[in-house]
Formats: sequence, C-alpha cells, structure tokens
Amino acid sequence: MLADSVETMVKDEQESSNRPDNTAFTQQRLPAWQPMLSAGIVIPGFVLIGLAFIGIGVALFVTSQGIQVLEIDYTGVEQKSPCFRCANSNEKNCVCNLEFSIDRLLKGPVFFYYGLTNYFQNYRRYGVSKDDNQLSGDLDYFQSPSDTCSPYEYDNNVPIVPCGSIANSMFNDTFKLYQTVNGVKKQVPLDGKGIAWWSDYNIKYRNPSVTPLKNAFNGTVKPIFWSKPAYELDPTDSTNNGFINQDFLVWMRRAALPDFRKLYRRITHEDYKEGLPAGNYSLEISYNYPVLSFDGRKKVVFSNVSWMGGKNEFLGIAYLVIGSLCVFMSIVMLIVYAKFKFPEED
Repeated sequence: MLADSVETMVKDEQESSNRPDNTAFTQQRLPAWQPMLSAGIVIPGFVLIGLAFIGIGVALFVTSQGIQVLEIDYTGVEQKSPCFRCANSNEKNCVCNLEFSIDRLLKGPVFFYYGLTNYFQNYRRYGVSKDDNQLSGDLDYFQSPSDTCSPYEYDNNVPIVPCGSIANSMFNDTFKLYQTVNGVKKQVPLDGKGIAWWSDYNIKYRNPSVTPLKNAFNGTVKPIFWSKPAYELDPTDSTNNGFINQDFLVWMRRAALPDFRKLYRRITHEDYKEGLPAGNYSLEISYNYPVLSFDGRKKVVFSNVSWMGGKNEFLGIAYLVIGSLCVFMSIVMLIVYAKFKFPEED
C-alpha cells in the first residue's frame, strides 16, 4: 500500500511539472475574432473585387496595346531570306543584310532584343553546368573547374574558363543598324551599357583581381565554341571584359521558357532619343549562331516599354476574366439568396 501511494504521488508530481502554466495564452483563452460570412458581406465583396480587377485589367490591356513591337525573323530557312546562305552550317564568318522599313515613329527609348525559339535553357543539366566559384573570380577554380561543368570542363586536359554548357553556348551573333537617309546609310548608335542585372554585374559575377586580366587566364583555354577568350570579349572597352561583360551576363541569366528574347542593346543616342523615325533601315548581321540543328528560330525585336514593362496582353486579359467571373458569381449568389432567403426573413 505504501509503495502504491508513493508511486501515485510521483505520477502526480510529474503531471504537475508537465502541465502548462495557467495563463490565457497557454490555456488558449485569448480573445479571438473570425468573420461571419453572411450574404450581405460576401456579395458586395465579390462585386468590389470584380470591379477592381476589371479596372486594373482595362488599364493593363490598353497600356499593352499602346506598346510598339517590331519582330523580324532572320533564321534563313526560306530561300528568299537574305540570310538563307548564312544558315548553311558550312558557311563561316557569314554576313547578311536585313532590309526593313518603319511606317511611323517607334517611340523611344527603343530596346533591341535578340530572340530564340525551341531553346530550353531551363533544362536541369544545362542549368547547373557552370562553376559559380570560377565565375566569382576564384583563381583556384581556374585550374580545377567543378565537375558540374562536364562535359565542357577540360579541352585536351587543359581547363576551360569559363567552363560549362551555359557559357559554351553563349549567343554570338552581332548586329549593326543603319538608317537610309537620302540614299546614304547612317549608322544608328547602339548602347550596350547597363543591359545586365545590377546584382549580376556587381555581386554575383566578379573578375579576378589580376592586372592585366589576361594573366589570370594563363594555363587555361576558352570555351570550345567561342571565337575569342573571355578577356577579349569587348576590344573597345577594357572594363567590359571577362565575367562582367554585359552580353555574357545577359546570356548567363537563363530563360524560363523555350521561346525567349534577351536584351542586346538600347537605342538612346541624342539623334534617336525620341525613337526610331519612320523610314528605311538596314540591319547588318554577323551570322554565327546555329539553330537549325534543334529546329530553332532566330529573330530581332525592336520594342519600347511602358510603366508595366513590355507588351503583355495576357496579363490584362487575365485580370478582366477574373474580374468578370467575380461579378458574375456575385449576381448568381444574389439570385440564389433572394430566392431562398428573402421569403424566410419575411
């Protein structure tokens, strides 16, 4: 009996020690509030939300309609295409000229993009095929690239810098734009500064602290499909070379969808500050990037932007559809409520 009493006392003490304090918080006695969703709240709520979405949708759609976009395919599949000869994989250092006209002012600032289709930059093995330590300027990884770069890790047992599939497949077509004025071609200046994300240029990618930059690449080779090494990407601007080259940074930020476009240049020169005037133009293309092997297409895009960004009709339509559904559902709920509830209240 004594043993049973002792055991009972021990159990009581253990239960007391494990019991939460007798406070409003631990005993869940805090005041609470939850909405009572009556018809008088839900129906007007749906109407207000629907009207708000419709208003936003109209604003987005009208704004998108006002954005000007000029797209020109230059893949060269069709025989009548000026780039048909260049599409042949045996052609090297091929240049083609694309003539086009603008019937009214393409308001500035004008953004110049290149576009690719059927190109899956979101493929997992492609996306991880790079060495972040190497791209941040760590010289140790120049001589010993990460195995994630495979199969573009070494070339004849010499380390590749920058290594990996993404860097190796960098877009390398180049463009020069001319406006024909009174029968004379006038080159349109293209601004390539600041086209990459600020975080990529200032934080994510860094060049080694070696002067001259070329010395940091001793004992390495350029990517297999590159025509020149990273430290010579921009011969006109020494600060735009290596891993902080603007075109390189734009390419390294992968696209989420197989059909995409990437910013190539901006047209902001004083003569074209207001945009590209109506007239005849010629685009000189150094055709280097092969796309026919994977049934891809190449295009150039000239576009301006608005407060909502580039042209995107889907966003405005989506808001209009959701807003209309909310208003429609509020009407349905009102009819149901009036038919089944009002008589009972009377």
